[in-house]
Amino acid sequence: MASTVSELAPRTLTALPANAGKVTLGGVLRSEFTKIKSVRSTYFTLAAMVVISVGFGALASWGAASHGPNGPNFDPTAQSLFGLYISQLVIAVLGVLVISSEYSTKMIATTLTAMPRRGLLIAAKAIVFGSVTFVASLVTCFASFFLGQALMSSHHISTSLGQPGVLRAVIGGALFLTVVGLLSFGLGLLVRHTAGAISIAVALLFVLSILVNALPQNWQIHIDKWLPAIAGMVIWTVKPQTGSIPYFAPWTGFAVLCAWAAVFIGAGMYLFRKRNA
Repeated sequence: MASTVSELAPRTLTALPANAGKVTLGGVLRSEFTKIKSVRSTYFTLAAMVVISVGFGALASWGAASHGPNGPNFDPTAQSLFGLYISQLVIAVLGVLVISSEYSTKMIATTLTAMPRRGLLIAAKAIVFGSVTFVASLVTCFASFFLGQALMSSHHISTSLGQPGVLRAVIGGALFLTVVGLLSFGLGLLVRHTAGAISIAVALLFVLSILVNALPQNWQIHIDKWLPAIAGMVIWTVKPQTGSIPYFAPWTGFAVLCAWAAVFIGAGMYLFRKRNA
């Protein structure tokens, strides 16, 4: 009888804990930041970008100081940032690795199990990678600029951040590297193969810029300025480039580079939603 009474007595219900598994952008950002900083290739690649940018910029600045400026349209800002020609390829490699390494290690399936919202996942990856790249590139560009100007100052061919367009060009160098990295990130998402995506990035950013010189002059006028690297590099120059090709204005050229990146990220995102992990 006692047991029957106890069974009929009202029971106190224990409240269930709040859902701890709710996915938010902040949580995914923290996860992706932890992921990118725990990979050694991130540090090696960013260190290589700094060394190449500053080193080649210093070499170009020393050459200008030793042999004099090459023509009346000499641009001391662009001269000190000369290393960006090469370091764009380094940051392109990192942009590909951010996404393609998950496919090569088969970790993408685990990532999608923990974070099934694919759009949010790619957005978080792009934001984290872009932020890290911009900060590292900004430090690199200022270091390249100040070292280059110090080398050229003894020959009175240097400039300063207070001159028109100089600060925009130095910050523009960081923006250029960041968008190049995001363009390569889109390629990695699209191709899903490290070597293939890096090969396409190198061809698009570097090889095509060389091969287009073999085209007839009337073709170059219409093609050259639309290539991503050539369109984007105008943002880190102060004096307009001379020649027969009508290059874009700095922010217009940068917009063209951003459009290239948006196309590849958009195409990669579309296929990422359609394909299996």
